[in-house]
Amino acid sequence: MSVDMRTFLAHVELANPITTAAGCAGSGRELAQFFDLHRLGALTTRSITMAPRAGRPTPRMAETPSGMLNAVGLQGPGIEAFLERELPWLAQRGIKTIVSIGGGTVAEYSELARRLADAPGVTALEVNLSCPNMEDRGRVFAREGSAAAEVIASVRSIMRYDVPVVAKLAPDVADIVSVARACVDAGADALSMINNPLGMAIDTEALRPSLAAVTGGLSGPAVLPLAVRCVWQVHAALPGVPLIGMGGVMTGRDAFQLILAGACLVGVGTALFHDPYACLRIERELEDLLRARGFQRLADAVGLAHRPPGSAPRHLLVDSEESSP
Repeated sequence: MSVDMRTFLAHVELANPITTAAGCAGSGRELAQFFDLHRLGALTTRSITMAPRAGRPTPRMAETPSGMLNAVGLQGPGIEAFLERELPWLAQRGIKTIVSIGGGTVAEYSELARRLADAPGVTALEVNLSCPNMEDRGRVFAREGSAAAEVIASVRSIMRYDVPVVAKLAPDVADIVSVARACVDAGADALSMINNPLGMAIDTEALRPSLAAVTGGLSGPAVLPLAVRCVWQVHAALPGVPLIGMGGVMTGRDAFQLILAGACLVGVGTALFHDPYACLRIERELEDLLRARGFQRLADAVGLAHRPPGSAPRHLLVDSEESSP
C-alpha cells in the first residue's frame, strides 16, 4: 500500500513534505550532482541578501556533542547574481523553489521582495527574521513580535498574492507563540521553525572561543526536542497555519515527530553535510513509518499528537461527519 505523501504550503501543492533547510544546499547545483531535485518536495535556497557577502571570518564552524555550531554570516553573491544565474537555473528545470531572504532593515526586505515579485520560478518566499535590525541597535527581528510583523507586512504587501510568504522564526524568544501570531496577523501565509538557537563553544587547547564570531547557530540532533516543542506550541495556538518544521532532523522518525507535532513540511539541514542523499532517505523512512501505522495519507498524521488518545484520524472524522444525519 502506498501512502499519499502530498502536502500543501498554503495553497501550493507539493509532492512530498521534505525540503532543504536554508543555507544547507546552496541554491541546488550542489545537490543536483547526487539526485534529481524533482524528488524533493521543494528546495529552499540559502538566504539571499541585497549585496554580495563574504561571510564572517574563520573559523566559523565547530563540532559540538550531537550538533554543530556555525557562524557563516549569510555568505552569498547577492540578489543580482541570484536573479541572473541561480534562480533561472532552478526555474528552467521546474524545481519547486522556496527563496529565503535576509536583510538588515525593513527597506532591504522590501526591496528584495520587489526584485523577486515578478521573477519566474519562486514557489514561496521565506523571510529569515534571524537578522540584526540595523535600525534598532542590532536587535534581531525575530525576537520581537512588532519588529517581525513590520517586516512581514512590508514583504506581503509587495509579493504576488499567489506566492506564499513564510516567516522563519527563532527559538531564542520568551514566547514564540506571540511572535508567530504577530507574523500571521501581519500577513504571513505560513511559518518556518526553528532557526538555529545561539550557542558557544570554547577550544580548551587554544583557550579561546571555537568560533571567530564567538557565538553561532546550533544545529544537529541536539536541537530536535527544541524544534518539536516550538512546532507543538505554535500548532496548538494556530492550528490552521501551515508550519515547516526543522531542527535536528536526521531520520524519518525525527521528521515524523515534527509532523505529529503539527508540521506539514519538514526541513533537512545539517544531515546533508555528511549525507547528500539525506532528504531522499528521510522521505522514504517517513513513508515507511506512515505505512506501518496504517496511514493512507500524510495529511492525516499532521498534528495527530494533539488529538486525544483513541480519537479517529482526520479522514475518518470527516467521513463520519459527512455520513451523519
